[in-house]
Amino acid sequence: MKRSAIANPAFLLALSSSIAASGAAGCQPAASPGSSSPSPVSVTAGPRVQMPSGSVYRLELAKTPDDQAQGLMFRESLPEKSGMLFVFGDAAVHKFWMKNTMIPLDMIWLDAGGKVLFVNAGTPPCKADPCANYGPDAPASSVLEIAGGMAVREKVAVGTTLRFVNLK
Repeated sequence: MKRSAIANPAFLLALSSSIAASGAAGCQPAASPGSSSPSPVSVTAGPRVQMPSGSVYRLELAKTPDDQAQGLMFRESLPEKSGMLFVFGDAAVHKFWMKNTMIPLDMIWLDAGGKVLFVNAGTPPCKADPCANYGPDAPASSVLEIAGGMAVREKVAVGTTLRFVNLK
C-alpha cells in the first residue's frame, strides 16, 4: 500500500496524549444505548485498540515513511485480532491503495481523538495496475487497517470512538 503522508513521531506522541485526554486513560469505549461497558484494554503490553464490541486488537505502528509505504503489502494473512495503525503528521486527506496487498482489509479513518470518520470495509487487493485509491475526501489524522469483514463484526461505524493505549 502506498501512503500519501509521512508520519511524525512528535505527532504520534500528541495523538496518544490526545486520546488519553479524551477518555482512553480509563480504556472504556463509549457504550452504545442498551449495551454494557466492555472490560478495559490491557495497558501492560504493546500498542492496542479497544473496539466498540469490547474486543482488543494488537497493533503494529507504521511510524516511518518506509513503514507506511510498506504497510501490509505481501502478507498472506493477519493474526486474529491484530491490525496496523498509520499515524500522520497532519490532519489531511490520506488516500490508500491496495497494490501488492494479498488480503482484503477494512480501513478505518480516524480523527486525533480516535473518532471514526470513514470506514472502507472489505477493500479488495489490487491485482493489476492501475490500482484504485480509497478513503474520504475529508481530513483524517490516522488510519487503522484490520482484516476484511472485522469492522462490522467489531461494531466499528462512523461516529464511534476507538480507544488506544501504549502508542509509542
